[in-house]
Amino acid sequence: MTGWNTGDIPDLDGRVAVVTGANGGLGYVIARELARKGASVVLACRSAERGSAAVERLLGEVPAAAVEPARLDLGDLASVREFAYGLPYERVDLLVNNAGVMALPHSTTKDGFETQFGVNHLGHFALTGLLLPSLLAAPGARIVTVSSFLHVLANVDPRDLNNVRRYGRWTAYARSKSANLLFTHELARRLAGREGASDVRAVAAHPGYAETGLSTAGPRAEGRRLAERLARLGNRVVAQSPEAGALPVLYAATAPGVPSDSFTGPSFAMWRGAPAPSWRASWTTDDAMGERLWAASERLTGVIYESLLP
Repeated sequence: MTGWNTGDIPDLDGRVAVVTGANGGLGYVIARELARKGASVVLACRSAERGSAAVERLLGEVPAAAVEPARLDLGDLASVREFAYGLPYERVDLLVNNAGVMALPHSTTKDGFETQFGVNHLGHFALTGLLLPSLLAAPGARIVTVSSFLHVLANVDPRDLNNVRRYGRWTAYARSKSANLLFTHELARRLAGREGASDVRAVAAHPGYAETGLSTAGPRAEGRRLAERLARLGNRVVAQSPEAGALPVLYAATAPGVPSDSFTGPSFAMWRGAPAPSWRASWTTDDAMGERLWAASERLTGVIYESLLP
C-alpha cells in the first residue's frame, strides 16, 4: 500500500455509501472521494443545514456526484432509528462510522449517556445494527469505524461505561475509541461465524493527527481561549490535512484485500504518512471484553442485532 492515494480507489459505480459526520473535516473528504469514484453517497449530518451546505459545496467540486444529505444525531437514539428506517435503499455497500466528539467537558446525550461514549460508540453501534440487514444485502459490504491512536490511553471500564465515577475528558475519549475497536473486533467475529455474512467485513481506521476541528471543540465549549489557540497552532504546524487524514479510512473502505478486524492508520508513528497497518492495544482484541461491551451496548441502546436479521 506504499504511496496509496485517492487515485487508487476502484470504480464504485452502483455502490451506496453512508458517511456519518460528512459535513466537514474527514467525513466531507471521505464522502467527496467516494462520490468522485461513482458511489451514491448519503451525507449523514447532525445539522440539516450544514448537511445541505456540504452537498452544495461537494457538487461544486464534483458536479456529477450522486449525493444527498440526511439528518442524523448520534446522540439521540430516536434520531438514529429515524435515519435508518428512512434510508431509501434496500442495500448499503459501505457504512463509514466517522462522526465523533473529542475531549469535551462532561455532558450527556439526549438519552442520558456520557456524550463521548454515547456519540462515538453507542450511536454508531445502534446505527450499524439497524443498517445491518441492508449491509448483508450487498455482497462484500464493509463497515468502517473510525477510531484513534489515542485509544492507547485507556481501556473500556465495563463497571463505569458512562464515566460517572471520575470524569476525565481525555480518558473518556480514549475509552470511547477503545470501544470503537472492541466493537469492530466483536462484529467481525460474529459476522465470520454467521452463514451468508462472512463476506461482509468490519474494519477500523484512524487518521493519525489530522486537522478535523475536534481538537478545538472542547476548549471552545468551555471558553478556554488559550487552549483553543494552542490547539489551532498545533493543527497548523503539526497536523496532517483532512485530505491526508482521510486516506487510511478510504483505504480501509475501498482497497481490495483489506482483512476483517484490521486497523489502518498512517505509516509514520501512527501520526502521518501513507495508509499502513496500525498497532492497536491488546485489550481491543479481547474476546471476553468484546462480548461484555456488546451485551451492554445492546441493553443500553435497545438494538438487538439478532432480532434484526432474517
